[in-house]
Amino acid sequence: MTDKKTPLILVSNRGPVTYGPDGMHRGGGGLVTALIGLASHREAIWVASAITDEDAEVASEHGGQAFEIDGEDGNSYSIRFVSSDPDAYDRFYNIFANPMLWFIQHYLWDLSNAPDIHRHEVDAFELGYKAVNADLAGAVLDEIEAIKDPVVMVHDYHLYTLPAVVRKARPEVFLHHFVHIPWPQPDAWRVLPKAIRDEIYKGILANDIVGLHTHTYRQNFLQCCRDLTAYEVDFGRSIVHVDGREVWVRAYPLPIDWRATQSLGSRPRVAQFEVELDHRKREFLILRVDRADLSKNVLRGFSAFDMFLEQHPEFSERVTFRAQLMPSRTDVPEYAEYLERIEALVATVNHRHGTPDWMPIQLILRDDLDEAVAAYKRYDVLMVNAMFDGMNLVAKEGPLVNECDGVSILSENTGAHEELGEFALSVNPFDIQEMADSIYTALTMDPAERARRAAGLKEIVTSRDPGNWIDEQLLDIRAKAAAQGRVSPA
Repeated sequence: MTDKKTPLILVSNRGPVTYGPDGMHRGGGGLVTALIGLASHREAIWVASAITDEDAEVASEHGGQAFEIDGEDGNSYSIRFVSSDPDAYDRFYNIFANPMLWFIQHYLWDLSNAPDIHRHEVDAFELGYKAVNADLAGAVLDEIEAIKDPVVMVHDYHLYTLPAVVRKARPEVFLHHFVHIPWPQPDAWRVLPKAIRDEIYKGILANDIVGLHTHTYRQNFLQCCRDLTAYEVDFGRSIVHVDGREVWVRAYPLPIDWRATQSLGSRPRVAQFEVELDHRKREFLILRVDRADLSKNVLRGFSAFDMFLEQHPEFSERVTFRAQLMPSRTDVPEYAEYLERIEALVATVNHRHGTPDWMPIQLILRDDLDEAVAAYKRYDVLMVNAMFDGMNLVAKEGPLVNECDGVSILSENTGAHEELGEFALSVNPFDIQEMADSIYTALTMDPAERARRAAGLKEIVTSRDPGNWIDEQLLDIRAKAAAQGRVSPA
């Protein structure tokens, strides 16, 4: 265990909380949920970007140093907000990290049309992405200045160049980097100019350990290092040899906090939504809960439902597809256009198949956890058909909470599929006919088979929790330190 005087340093773009005009709120997303588990059980300092004006004001009030906060979950955290130049942060986040890296790592570019790399994108990397990474690296170096054998745990695609900055200043630091989104095959990265690509790989390979969600992503990462860099790759040991160092590449599938998720089902507000659902529910309920992100493949999911209704008219007025979508990155033109296309397709399907008493697709554009949990409990079919997804925690949350032996339709390109595929209906997310057929299979499945699959999913989801995920990484940190003849840093 780490000595209380030598805390772990966590660093991510988004912190455990963010401040707004109406006060402090917990940060969103699976990354924050996972890291809060670590910060709750280990002494840690969390370095994160000051994203809002209020975050920057709080950072200024504390002189740019770390300070303690009490989270909404009752735990306290030590956090250090880092303020970057607003123009640099805009270039970092809105031009390079999103959409450039996000699109590359989710295979979202339509390469015949985009992207076009101009001076604008190159400047966004040089003056935005690298600048914000350097700002956060400076805060990390300040926090570890008096720490012997420090451990820094870096998170996600926003911070690929940060490790090299820290490594250069503190060669003995132990750097661990977990990437929460897919790692694509080598050709996807060839979109980037070679000089930028080389800096990204130099940055992430400055770490001692690189963690990814699945064995497939780990293999892709190793292949990228073989094909896109000059470094030697040992596929058998999952190691990249970099300037006399061994970089371990490992898979750590992210679990959910299943006990906490399970407890959500008993909240009074969830019960209120359940009553409403039961009042409106037809014979069958199909559910999806997603961000309205291009990678989630919402349009093909609705097209598959449209095809299912056309081919199986006997289900008319018997089934409702409830889609709870949280609008995402609406300031990015591609995302604003995608949401418009979603709304247009829903209107088309409802017009084509609906009756005066029945609307086939119920589209809900808001983020309400209690409402989502109520729907989790009541669905007959859960649709998770992402084109590519780092993990997809909905695929784990839904089956855990569900009380109807609901069937999961799960894209083979989600990280969760590696764990859950045996008990789900696996689909190619680009094959609309296969998804339509899977809807029919799910709705006509024998009750005993539904129960078997539901039990299998629950058993897998409850076999690990975020504490296991954290411990697996800390064990590897200790093992690698020992292999190097170093004092165990964790």
